[in-house]
Amino acid sequence: MIATGTTPVMAQYLAAKEQHRDALLFFRMGDFFELFFDDARIAAEALDIALTKRGQHQGEDIAMAGVPAHSADAYIAKLVKKGFKIAICDQTEDAAEARKRGSKAVVRRDVVRIITPGTLTEEALLDPRAANRLAGLAFAAGGLEAALAWADVSTGEFAVMSAPIQRLIDEAAALSIGELVIIDSDFDKASVKAMAAVSGTLTPRPAKTADARSAARSLEQGFAVQTLDGFGSFAKAELIALGLVYEYIILTQAGAAPRLTPPRRLETAGIMAIDATTRLSLELDRTQRGTREGSLLAAIDRTRTAAGGRLLAERIGRPLLDLTAIGQRLDSVAFLVAASDQRDMIRDSLSRIPDVSRALSRLELGRGGPRDLRALAIALTEGDQIAARMAPDLPAELHGAQQAISLIHQPDLATLAHKLMAMIVPEPGLLTRDGGFIAAGFDPVLDEIRLLSTNARQVVANLQAEVSETAGLPLKIRNNAVLGFFIEATPKQAEALMSPPLNALFIHRQTTASAIRFTNPRLMELDGQIARASERALARELELWQSAVEDVVAQSGGLRAAADALATLDVAAGLAAWAVEVDAVRPVLDDSLAFEVVGGRHPVVEAALRKAGEVFTANSCRLDAEGIGASRLTLITGPNMAGKSTFLRQNALLAILAQAGSFVPAESARIGLVDRIFSRVGASDDLSKGRSTFMVEMVETATILNRAGPRAFVILDEIGRGTSTYDGLAIAWAVAEHLHESNQCRALFATHYHELTSLSGRLSACGNASLRAREWKGDLVFLHEVVEGPADRSYGVQVAKLAGLPPSAVARAKSVLARLEKNQGQGREALDDLPLFATANPEPIASPPSAVEQALAELDPDALSPREALDYLYALKKML
Repeated sequence: MIATGTTPVMAQYLAAKEQHRDALLFFRMGDFFELFFDDARIAAEALDIALTKRGQHQGEDIAMAGVPAHSADAYIAKLVKKGFKIAICDQTEDAAEARKRGSKAVVRRDVVRIITPGTLTEEALLDPRAANRLAGLAFAAGGLEAALAWADVSTGEFAVMSAPIQRLIDEAAALSIGELVIIDSDFDKASVKAMAAVSGTLTPRPAKTADARSAARSLEQGFAVQTLDGFGSFAKAELIALGLVYEYIILTQAGAAPRLTPPRRLETAGIMAIDATTRLSLELDRTQRGTREGSLLAAIDRTRTAAGGRLLAERIGRPLLDLTAIGQRLDSVAFLVAASDQRDMIRDSLSRIPDVSRALSRLELGRGGPRDLRALAIALTEGDQIAARMAPDLPAELHGAQQAISLIHQPDLATLAHKLMAMIVPEPGLLTRDGGFIAAGFDPVLDEIRLLSTNARQVVANLQAEVSETAGLPLKIRNNAVLGFFIEATPKQAEALMSPPLNALFIHRQTTASAIRFTNPRLMELDGQIARASERALARELELWQSAVEDVVAQSGGLRAAADALATLDVAAGLAAWAVEVDAVRPVLDDSLAFEVVGGRHPVVEAALRKAGEVFTANSCRLDAEGIGASRLTLITGPNMAGKSTFLRQNALLAILAQAGSFVPAESARIGLVDRIFSRVGASDDLSKGRSTFMVEMVETATILNRAGPRAFVILDEIGRGTSTYDGLAIAWAVAEHLHESNQCRALFATHYHELTSLSGRLSACGNASLRAREWKGDLVFLHEVVEGPADRSYGVQVAKLAGLPPSAVARAKSVLARLEKNQGQGREALDDLPLFATANPEPIASPPSAVEQALAELDPDALSPREALDYLYALKKML
């Protein structure tokens, strides 16, 4: 309830805030958005802006903070990234309209939009090369199965899938979800928390929204259909999930119906499963430090458009299991690898094409600007030119894209493209309210109005000359938004204008620190004429704008198809360019359980080495889950830093690239379809859940052993190292046997437990491989070459020396190691009579000769003259 004595404006604010308690309310006041009370305190701290106060409410000062309206997007972006929701309460009329209702009338304001992490559309708030999805989760009866629906408000995408909850968590990790909407009664479920961990902000909604029938009615109304059957058959949980997303978008758009494509029902059966831990371990789109640079996506991305970048991220994040679909993608890449002229033409044209999908969505939501219309015009025109220049005999995927962007058989799109190109100036402003975005010559009515304005401005120039002549002074006629046109004089000039006889001709309007401003009857009349002409011109531009937007909305289906086709071309051409650049080859994919890579290379590590001018050592890998052509489980040994982890990750990444439809960096590759990839590489803890590094390792290992099937591809590194030697060895041994006997999947298992290498003689499809290393003059040299057979030893002490351990510590480690190796089987008892470190007298570590020592060793004193000997002595001194 609003207290008595509250000002009308504050009453307006409090009423709006009452409806949006969970959001920071941006309240428009003139040129600023203001925040009050606790909102102001929160925003001031989060944005590092000034916190002030203004007036009082119920006897207390009103805290206030504000940001300029013209730069509000930048501040909103910071708040959204920190997880805040923003309610925009804007003026819905201007002051002149308010005055018509009475002298004390307050300008009407209303909440026109709620900005949340999952419903962004503004270009300034979005990552251009990443999707930003809003998702909804609903559980089926029993709670084991669930439905996940998602929409990208910025592009119009709308889809749903059903699966066991754990699989949906895997999918959520790949979908770039900014916000997850759930039913409030599900808030405390462990699976919801697990999905929220990979999905950004968690937003509960009242349980009354979880009704399949009302969701269906809402969707039918929104898509103007009597039944959803034409879109597919949706289960109850799927309808609820779709309804959660759809209803939330309507809520955040202040009641406006969202512009989305009809909902699609997707199947998980066609997508490779990759859990969140594996995605992070393999650094598919982000490194473990959270940066894009250094990820697989950054290494291979050669796309020229933002939409192409998003599609590539989608394909890498969700590789296919359909051999036909994969083959069509590879056909496109292969064609453009061979046809360099076509590839270069497509990429050159694409570099000039803006983001069509997001421009279209902004226009459909009534949030677009002149630049969005211009973007559509450029995209349609450039796309048509690409289609006309593409070869006649194209692979299926490229042919489909060509048809979607060609305007020859799409007369309505051709007409729209011609209209928009002629209508919008080449470099329009950002906002429609600023006007000036309609090109001259497009509309005769607008041209006539503008001509009146142009003539009036010429009259202003003539009038300036006239008043200057009348006053006998060099006066200026200027203009601003508050006063309109006025005569400006210096204080000295003003003395004459304010004295007889000139004071009868010049009417004083305003005094500033540096100038005095005047007007006269003719200037006031002219000011009115020009203002009316500008208003009429802007009104006409807005009429033309609205007509054009209606045309765009009517053609949204064709525009989205063209946008998708351009992104498809971009991905194919970009992958082809990358393949040529790194000498990648087309992989062979089939239904077997084989994995045969010859001369494979890690795409990210190789890229980093290439920048440093170094060469990556290629390695081959052969696995067969059937155990016929090769081992299904390969145990990999070798010293730390030799490249075991790189080799493990490399082969997992090659499988992902191949099934995403990309060439792979190798001499050749034959890959039987992989339905799941698991990676347990690297050490980390989870302090927030009270888990040690070893516990995290065991949880991740348990997930693999419980979920991996024959078509899975598993990479494991150093299982069991977080506990005692015997415990660790026992766990590693059991895991290796389980992978071989129970999971029966293709697996690479790196370990320092050399005892495990004996499993190759016990298990029918287990083999050994190792990373080569050699000692040279007391130092360890890594060859980064994978060979068959186990490593001869671990070289751990040598690696410790390379890491910089003091010579005394290295020597001590060698003596302890020698004692253990001599008394194998005795364990700790072998060290019982070892002297204490303080009393031990370790032999000094042999270090390589210094430059001076090397020079002296090579010196033949008898061969030097006295003069040469003196010069040599000076040279040695200089070397020191």
